[in-house]
Amino acid sequence: MPLSMAREPRPSLDQAMETIHAALDAGITFFDTADIYAPSWDQMGHNEHVLAMGLRGINNRDEIVVATKGGITRGEGETWGRDGSKDYLRRALEHSLSQLEVDCIDLYQWHRPDRWKVYGEVVETFAEFKQQGLIKAIGISNANVEEIEIARDVLGPDGLVSVQNEFSPSFRCSTDTLTVCKDNGIAFLPWSPLGGCSGGATEVGSRFQAFGDVAREHGVSPQQMVLAWELAKYDKLIPIPGASRPESITDSAKAVDLVLSEGEMQRLDESPAWHDPQPHR
Repeated sequence: MPLSMAREPRPSLDQAMETIHAALDAGITFFDTADIYAPSWDQMGHNEHVLAMGLRGINNRDEIVVATKGGITRGEGETWGRDGSKDYLRRALEHSLSQLEVDCIDLYQWHRPDRWKVYGEVVETFAEFKQQGLIKAIGISNANVEEIEIARDVLGPDGLVSVQNEFSPSFRCSTDTLTVCKDNGIAFLPWSPLGGCSGGATEVGSRFQAFGDVAREHGVSPQQMVLAWELAKYDKLIPIPGASRPESITDSAKAVDLVLSEGEMQRLDESPAWHDPQPHR
């Protein structure tokens, strides 16, 4: 997302390519995007196209999993909404297929619920896309426990592959949905895993003191520590940190090899969800 929706100046195309290639060099094999990740309402699919350009011609393309999302709308004047109708989702999917330059999407996710639609009926639309060979797997995003169970009822016990919800040191309210995913072998994909949407990933070590402290003890960045903490929670948890620079994703990828003790995990789990390094006087 930061490659297409970052604050100005937005990363250049060259920088975007360097960032994607740095991820590949670091062993990253899963990329998450969405049709709405774009600089403006009239450039829907921008991020999908950038990602497709970055993946062109790579030797291990068949080992890369690309996920995208549909169901949120952007209109003229930056009017935002949601549309879970079959016609809209079909158009969105076809546009994503074109932008990603593929015939079948690895993982297609319902981005946000459309509260005017029956949840299970929209999930059935995704099931039809899979039956038609347009997508390989189905995921949902920003879903509560009941919606996860509805999706499982519609798709069968193994039909729901992933749930993408917000989870980070600053947002730990998704523990109930994480538990459901663990109990049923569903991948859990934390969005904004470094808390970027609520204060900035660059300050995570100062905003959440325990993570900064343990990171210093290991000689790693606070961002890497946060990702290692999340990875240790579940073997099918896949954090998706946004990156706009090669250095960022290279550092994040090292979290895979960072092992935390039970005591360190407890220390991080029990740490306050907020720390103000400059308290008001």
